[in-house]
Amino acid sequence: MRPTLSVAIDAAYGRDAHESQARGTRALYENVLTSRWLPAIPALHARLQADPPARVADVACGHGHSTLAIARGYPKVLVDGIDLNGPSIVHARELLAGSSLEDRVAFHNRDAADPELSGRYDLVTIFEALHDMSYPVDVLTTLRGMLSEGGSVFVVDERAAERFSPNAGDAERLHYGFSVLHCLPVSMVGENAAGTGTVMRPGILRRYATEAGFAACEVLPIDDKFWRFYLLTP
Repeated sequence: MRPTLSVAIDAAYGRDAHESQARGTRALYENVLTSRWLPAIPALHARLQADPPARVADVACGHGHSTLAIARGYPKVLVDGIDLNGPSIVHARELLAGSSLEDRVAFHNRDAADPELSGRYDLVTIFEALHDMSYPVDVLTTLRGMLSEGGSVFVVDERAAERFSPNAGDAERLHYGFSVLHCLPVSMVGENAAGTGTVMRPGILRRYATEAGFAACEVLPIDDKFWRFYLLTP
């Protein structure tokens, strides 16, 4: 049986790959995730501020900067950071220690497909990781199964153009560079792997979401040069 969630970074890339990815996005999570991105979704923003406290799963959390940022930005929520990569979870737990968030945040080195996690969460997030997964439809199916009634999945990924063009711009050329060096190879691991890579166009994500059983895949009107934001609902 193939794994539902592939490890986003192949072990051959080593510790430096984990460190560079975590450092590259940390400032975004700490500065705009809860001040600009999530508040742009009014109903979700309201739920994260309300009682009873919302439960959030941050899947493929890596070093946990996004997980901790959500907890800091929304002082009522309970957040689980989940990742298959053991060293990343060790690092995340080190960051959690002494953060004053220990009562609302937990990090888990486990597969999100664990049946114990089914139906538990008001929000599931996956940041810049879906395109690395060998079986993205299986991943999204798992994330849908983690939702409680009324829950949603928030996907953040690279802002690729709607369709291929040789004049797509410098940002897309940069994404192709990342893809060739890392994201495409790791998304091709396994039999019949999707091989998505960094340049995941909106139509591809919509197809994956439909195949995973979501009723809606909304591209959110959040203006950003590098990132595109999706809200998936069952």
